[in-house]
This record gives sequence, structure tokens and C-alpha cells, in this order.
Amino acid sequence: MNIRSFYKHYHLMLIPGIVLLIIFHLIPMFGIAIAFQNFKIGLGIWDSPWIGIENFTYMFELEDSKTIFFNTVFIAVCKIIAHLIVPLTFAILLNEIRFHIFKRWVQTVVYLPHFISWVILAGVVMDMLSLDGIINSALKMFGFEPIMFLAKNSWFPSIVVSSDIWKEFGFAAIIYLAALAGINPSLYEAAEMDGANRLKQLWYVTLPSLVPTVVLLATLSIGNILNAGFDQIFNLYNPLVYQSGDIIDTYVYRVGLVQAQYGLATAVGLLKSMIGFILIILSYKIAYKYANYRIF
Repeated sequence: MNIRSFYKHYHLMLIPGIVLLIIFHLIPMFGIAIAFQNFKIGLGIWDSPWIGIENFTYMFELEDSKTIFFNTVFIAVCKIIAHLIVPLTFAILLNEIRFHIFKRWVQTVVYLPHFISWVILAGVVMDMLSLDGIINSALKMFGFEPIMFLAKNSWFPSIVVSSDIWKEFGFAAIIYLAALAGINPSLYEAAEMDGANRLKQLWYVTLPSLVPTVVLLATLSIGNILNAGFDQIFNLYNPLVYQSGDIIDTYVYRVGLVQAQYGLATAVGLLKSMIGFILIILSYKIAYKYANYRIF
């Protein structure tokens, strides 16, 4: 078998994936035209009147647009920062455990929420934060008044960020644990011979060795600056917290599918995609420059 026929089999294996990519990703791109139309379902894309950039102009005139863009960026940035700090801290602490059975048990427990859908976890969170939930029950025991956590704009962003950390920090720590496993043990031995205790070894050996991984993950996270988590917020929010919890994705869903303003919803989604595409390119350039990371 020559090399050309050998690679031919691999190319044939790509065909199902390429077909799915074309059907679900390339063909729907023609729907971008709706953003520039006064789209009517009865007329379809071909016969709906063309209105240029009026949907975009109208979008920026709405007070809601400023709110949803701010909420999206604010929640996404808070999640990015939290997902850098919490998994890193957890991985370092877990790495210090010498009792391997307990260490594996802890890893298994914290990984589990990652594999549970937000439909289920949102129900758990809402039960915990309800007026009769465990949090308010504890507040009553100490003489405090119960709080309607999911009905207050001041509480909702922190609930979103903290519940997302609870779901993902264990799984996100895998990367840091792998980086910790790759640190040369001789560095710790040399530090110990120089009289460094565990804390100083952490400060002068462990953390500097993790800096390239942290920088890489931080730069790659820039591309997700407009992804605040539709599944999570859609299952947690309600009209009382639209002011602090409504993001681009939930706004597009509500305006496009509920209110049938297809042109406006497509314009908002298209703007988000364009900004996200630019940020992804920027993040990969930064990652290549400072962390020597590239995918092609």
C-alpha cells in the first residue's frame, strides 16, 4: 500500500463530518440575510423587503441593547477570572494531598457536576435559594430575614458566577493538575536542599512553572468574552432580573422566537458573532506570541 492510498482512507473518514459541517454550519449562514431585511415568514428570505442596516440602527437605539451587552461582558469576564483562579487554587491544594485514596475520591466528587445538565442543576440551585431552601433556613436560624435571591438584580450575577464555578471548577482543574504533574521533581529537591519549606516551594517553584499554562488559558478565554452561558441563565433567570441577568443569547431567543422580531434578533446575533470572531483571532495571536501556542 503506497502512502497516497493510505491517506485516502483517512480522507474518506472525514466525509461524514464534512457533510454535517456543511448542513448545520455553512448552509444556515445564508440566514444572515435576515439581519438586513424586514423578514416576514410568509414571504421568506427571497421575497422579504431589504432594509439595509436599519435593524442594526434600531438595535443601538434600544435601551435594552446597552443593558444586554453590559450584562454579557460583565458576567463573562467574572466567569473567566473565576475560572482561572478557583481551578488553579483547587489543583494546587489537591496536589499537596499525599493520601491518594482520599485525593481520588475528592477528584471524582468535584468532577461530577460538569456532567450534569443545567436543567437539573438549575433546579437544585433554585431549591437551595428558595424562601424555604437551605440558605434561607440557615439565615432564619441566625435571626436574619429571608432573601429572595433569584428575584433581586443585586444578587443574580453573583449567583450565576458562583453556580458556574461549582459546576465547572473540578473539571477545569484537570489542565492544571496535568501541568503540575509535568514539573520536574528535581526542582523541588533543589529547593528543599536550599532550605525552602513547602510554602516557599509553592511560591518559587510551583507557581512560576504554572505561569505559561495560566497565560495560555487566559488569552484563549478572550474569545469567550461574549459567551456568558445561555443554558445556565435561561434556566435560572426570570423577568424580575432581566436588568442584571439578560444577556445577548437570552435576548435573541426572547426577541426572535417569542416576539417574532426575526430581523432584530438576527442582527444582534450577527454582531455578537462578528465581535467574537475578531476576539478569537486576537486571542490566538496573543497566545502564540506569549505562550508559543498555535493550532495550525
